[in-house]
Amino acid sequence: MADEHHDFEHEGAADAGASATYPMQCSALRKNGFVVIKGRPCKIVDMSTSKTGKHGHAKVHLVALDIFTGKKLEELCPSTHNMNVPVVKRSEYTLIDISDDGFLSLMTADGDTKHDVKVPDGDLGARIQSLFREDKELLITVQTAMEEEAAIDVKESNK
Repeated sequence: MADEHHDFEHEGAADAGASATYPMQCSALRKNGFVVIKGRPCKIVDMSTSKTGKHGHAKVHLVALDIFTGKKLEELCPSTHNMNVPVVKRSEYTLIDISDDGFLSLMTADGDTKHDVKVPDGDLGARIQSLFREDKELLITVQTAMEEEAAIDVKESNK
């Protein structure tokens, strides 16, 4: 009788970000792995497990950096609970141009173009612009997670 109210297998399947993350038990997370903290995709930089009292659960303390902003986030989670892990993808594109409003014009491996990635702030953005001005053929690595993306690396093409 109870099963007529909940279809647990498909719950949340209509959620827009459903394919952007997957659940993983807190105790199975590892340093340098990824996790979602406060709705942000993060890379775990430190973690420790603490034993609690007689009937309490062990708790996992996670320290992680937002993969897009670099901001430090922390979470305390019972080791048996699930946390979301973001699906993180990295793709390489050839840099064609840099627009006046600070967007990269990128070409995919199959020849399509993409114009929605901003020139990153800081040293990386300066390096991309400087190499581009030297007429170097550049490959830009773009990291994508949870419907966000950012250029995270640049290297000269070996063509």
